[in-house]
Amino acid sequence: MKKNEKNSDPKKLVYTKKSGWDGITDKDLKSIMDFSEGYKSFLDEAKTEREAVRYIEEKAARHGYVNITKAKQGDKKLFINFDNVSCVLAEINDTNFSDGFLMVGAHIDTPRIDLKGYPLYEAEDMAYFKTHYYGGIKKYQWVTRALALHGVVVLENGTKIDVCIGEDDSDPVFTINDLLPHLAQDQMQKKAGVVIEGENLNILVGSIPYKFKYEKDAIKIAILDHLHTKYGFAEEDFVSSELQLVPAGKARDIGFDRSFVGAHGQDDRVCSYAAMEALFDAGKSKRNKIAMFFDKEEIGSKGNAGANSNILERAVNKIINLYGKGDYNTLLNTLADSKFLSADVNAGIDPEWAGTMEKLNSGKIGWGVCLTKFTGVRGKGNSNEAHAEFVAECRKVFNKDKVKWQTAELGKVDQGGGGTIAMFIAEYGMDVVDCGTPLLSMHAPFEVASKADIYHTYKAYKAFYKYL
Repeated sequence: MKKNEKNSDPKKLVYTKKSGWDGITDKDLKSIMDFSEGYKSFLDEAKTEREAVRYIEEKAARHGYVNITKAKQGDKKLFINFDNVSCVLAEINDTNFSDGFLMVGAHIDTPRIDLKGYPLYEAEDMAYFKTHYYGGIKKYQWVTRALALHGVVVLENGTKIDVCIGEDDSDPVFTINDLLPHLAQDQMQKKAGVVIEGENLNILVGSIPYKFKYEKDAIKIAILDHLHTKYGFAEEDFVSSELQLVPAGKARDIGFDRSFVGAHGQDDRVCSYAAMEALFDAGKSKRNKIAMFFDKEEIGSKGNAGANSNILERAVNKIINLYGKGDYNTLLNTLADSKFLSADVNAGIDPEWAGTMEKLNSGKIGWGVCLTKFTGVRGKGNSNEAHAEFVAECRKVFNKDKVKWQTAELGKVDQGGGGTIAMFIAEYGMDVVDCGTPLLSMHAPFEVASKADIYHTYKAYKAFYKYL
């Protein structure tokens, strides 16, 4: 409404959010439900970073993307693999690179439990794996549940052995034991953070002794014999492995109306999947586009595959070099002129824990993708705060494509909070804002997302690619 418009209705000045379910058609409902079916398949097949990279590469190939190591200068759709744990999809429409890229960046690592370098031991006639948890978890949530073992073992000669045990119905699973309530009076007096200690997250893996004889380390030796016979590695090979324990089983619909998806790893695979599909579906435009999938976000984005490295710089440099524009000034200007959606989840309001949230500025489940101008802890510490101009651009294209979106912060001002990759990306000079799906039970072994929010996250990223 124009300023000082005569006979205007002041009620039109009020901003009213709308549920993603309100007023939809049967066609809309089918689109939402169908999109979530593809998303659930991604969750089932991509439970580790390496599995996610493999999934993205295979699907990108079906959409005409070419690995940059095999690409020619005329190729417009490129795939870049960084050590099989991070990757980039790029669509090139302007070989001058003068306007930079439209980028959506998500992370494909998740909170989980990793094996230690020397994990296998025997105690009380049972064999266990020692572990070290990865990312921010509530340790007590991970006990007494079925866990699957995923990952890779690399032998001294470089041979890679893929491991996936616990996902097939015929597979065994693994678990972490807990103390029975009859003997847990002392345990129940502890604070939640130490009810289960980190060093007690040990995985039960067997109990039958080698050749059925109880001798020193006979059960441990039997486990090693099994691993060598079936997979071809020995105890020393654990040190050059990446083996992760994740909840066993498939993503599931939740509720009588099937309106939610429940699964491990939705932080941040929901935004990863939405970014990938949005890039595939956005169609041609004048702007260059990137979807980037980072590792190590859950432990501070460190390492050579995390956003707090030069991995994005290296990716863009590979692209401009392919087109013969590989000078440093072009690289810096291309990065600075880019625009970036930091695609990461936010917390949705849970009525059981509503006291931790400030309702006016928190994400509501089912009300669409969350646009988060700033993150951080208390006084916006460790935050990137997006410029107002860029936020205005984003909401304009969201509204143009009828995206259900909402503003959101992560909890009350002094309650806690959290960070994303946005602050690392902003160091290149580009505009960055956080934009992602609200979740319930974030970082738990079984997270919950509304199918409406999943779909509108995809729509938001697609609108960003199409219209900005």
